[in-house]
Amino acid sequence: MLSFRTYIRDTLSAEVQKGTVDTIRLRRAFLKTRLLFKKFEWASEYFTADLSRRLNGPPVEEVENADLLDPSLARGVEPIGLQVIEELIYPTFDNSNRQKLIREIEHLITNTDYLISYFEDHQLEDWRILDATKLEVFRIISLGITGFDNALSRNSMIESSIALGSLQQILLQYEGRKETLALTLTGAIKYLQQHAEFESFDRAQFITQFANNISTEIAQLERNLPGPKIRYNRMLRQDVNTMFDLNAFNVDAFSPGPKFHFSNEKAVLGEKLFYDVALSGTHTRSCASCHHPDRAFTDGLNLQVDIHGSGRLLKRNTPTLLNAALQSNYFYDMRSLTLEDQIHDVIGNKQEMDGSVTDIVQYVSSDKIYRSLFNKAFNTADGPISAEQVSNALASYIRGLTKINSRFDDYMRGDKNALSKPEVDGFNLFMGKGKCATCHFLPLFNGVTPPKFIQSEVEVLGVPKSLKDSVLDSDLGYYDIIGVDSYKYAFKIPSVRNVKKTAPYMHNGIYRTLDEVMDFYNNGGGAGLGIKLPNQTLSDENLHLTEKEKKDIIAFMESLESQ
Repeated sequence: MLSFRTYIRDTLSAEVQKGTVDTIRLRRAFLKTRLLFKKFEWASEYFTADLSRRLNGPPVEEVENADLLDPSLARGVEPIGLQVIEELIYPTFDNSNRQKLIREIEHLITNTDYLISYFEDHQLEDWRILDATKLEVFRIISLGITGFDNALSRNSMIESSIALGSLQQILLQYEGRKETLALTLTGAIKYLQQHAEFESFDRAQFITQFANNISTEIAQLERNLPGPKIRYNRMLRQDVNTMFDLNAFNVDAFSPGPKFHFSNEKAVLGEKLFYDVALSGTHTRSCASCHHPDRAFTDGLNLQVDIHGSGRLLKRNTPTLLNAALQSNYFYDMRSLTLEDQIHDVIGNKQEMDGSVTDIVQYVSSDKIYRSLFNKAFNTADGPISAEQVSNALASYIRGLTKINSRFDDYMRGDKNALSKPEVDGFNLFMGKGKCATCHFLPLFNGVTPPKFIQSEVEVLGVPKSLKDSVLDSDLGYYDIIGVDSYKYAFKIPSVRNVKKTAPYMHNGIYRTLDEVMDFYNNGGGAGLGIKLPNQTLSDENLHLTEKEKKDIIAFMESLESQ
């Protein structure tokens, strides 16, 4: 950290302060600065996440998830740090941005001082160091090698090799399988350095041959440590060997609290409620009316119709419920923080269910079968059934729809025959040239950012209203909830798992095939259609994917089908 601060002050800042800025030297200094950051990324991201965001956070205005509790207080937080600096010097440096660049560099120095002060005052426990290094391996394979935080300079493999090198210095201090771990780390670093070209890098081989073995060795070192360890409520379970382990993800991580956690008894009750039309105000629609199991719990429609038979269309496409528990926000506009909140919203929505939780409680309380199921799930006996229990039972059924068991998962768990060559090629394109994985993050392929998996992300894509013309869909999405201008037309990033069954696509169901979706992204989203959208977060550049490459990416996505 000291060398990072010194280099910024003495070299990077000095290059910007010169009378005439030499762009080549400036970029060289910037790339070296990023490499120095990667040497302590594992520690800053784990122990001081807020400070780490100030050093290398996304170059977009951010809104805290807690602001959804009172959207009237929401405000955007201006981005600062290395990714903002990258956008000031790539693809070209404009001298008119010099003062902004100077301010960004000053922010780097100030926040690095805070970081240094933190680590000077804190003693780090061994189990937390090992936990942090394992998460850094996960960060490298899910973010580092995808270009997530260096989208323009794309020095991803060299940066990842430096990050792994910093772990090597730490891990070899611990007693255990030093020789095996040292050999694997050395091989991984060498592989990254020798295959540094972004688009041709074989991410599938790197993950299966090196990264999974490294994280497994670290997990074993941690298990061998004596003494107590704090157990965190994280979606990615703390004791996993790899991100691809069976049952690696905790379906209760985003539940409102321990009493809401999943149980089989709750799920059985929730399933009966899910298929019961009596939950709707008209007694004509159940949850299953719009979420069909054979369509991965979607309905195959662009937009569902109003429950009252008026022919009026609902505002947005029906999303899948498979793996819905593995995200932190619900609805395309992110307005509900938990599944329980989402269920209350849908039941009470005048167009969707037009129901009343109070009426549902009265209904189930008078039914002998339901009373028996509620007693098994919540020990109600002769006591009252609550609205909270109704929503929790339905949420538990949905939490039980978590399936991370595709052929891709088998491949990552060691079955090399699980995927065809086009599917493996498609994975590498998805993670690299196609830029898909910078929003649909490995291994869930939704928008919850790894490796801590705390908050769901949104993107502004510029989705058109129809296929006939290039007019932006008028739905403002997340902006209607949060009221921050940079989030106009922003929508939650859905999972591409089970995408073969979840057509049509986008929040308005505009695209009926994956080929149409690929063309949209390949051409730069809304910008490629001629839509003027200043806050589009999707890159407006053409990806130059060939027809074969697009087909390979689709083949890979279809390998994510639950089994």
